[in-house]
Amino acid sequence: MPTLLHLDSSMRAEGSRSRALSAHFAAAWLKANPGGDVIYRDLAADPVPHLDQAAFTANFIDAADRTPEQREARALAETLAGELLAADEIVIGMPLYNFGPPSTFKAWVDRIVVPGLTMAPGVGGLLGGRTVTFTLARGGGYGEGTPRHGWDHRAPWLRHVFTQLGIEDPRFIDAELTLSRENPAMSGLEPLEDKSIADAYAAIDEIFSERIAA
Repeated sequence: MPTLLHLDSSMRAEGSRSRALSAHFAAAWLKANPGGDVIYRDLAADPVPHLDQAAFTANFIDAADRTPEQREARALAETLAGELLAADEIVIGMPLYNFGPPSTFKAWVDRIVVPGLTMAPGVGGLLGGRTVTFTLARGGGYGEGTPRHGWDHRAPWLRHVFTQLGIEDPRFIDAELTLSRENPAMSGLEPLEDKSIADAYAAIDEIFSERIAA
């Protein structure tokens, strides 16, 4: 049966738009794939340790020569990479923190970009044939024509990472202005927030309606 890997990275347990959108995607995926399996990992509630010397060097020495710390780090890398390799499709919910992804997500990336697990010399990325969708949320407005256009650095970096892993066309679904009801300076932008979120849900629904039609 098909498998979906579902990751969340927002530090908000409640009220997170990126979590709500990724959950909506996962629910639609299960409806389209009855009996399918979902692997779920919450990178905020259960953070992956940041890359350290033991974890880095463990990937470049023989298993028999690894220290206990290196063996533990390598086991984690194999677990995380195994979840990716087991999946046919991936959905990742992600907020914007200080113009980039959460550090917890970067820690996950540093553990799954591993020669011999997700990449191979002369071959490149080993995740070809899979699709990845990012459900992204950001508190302000970063669209073209706004003062902060170009300040959201997630998509270019994510595209580089995942194309190196063999996924050629990552999909990005954005919701923005999500702090309009919390930041007094954004008063009056609530209708634009609502439209942005509604458009994001509609984009997810369109993905699965097109699959059903096909």
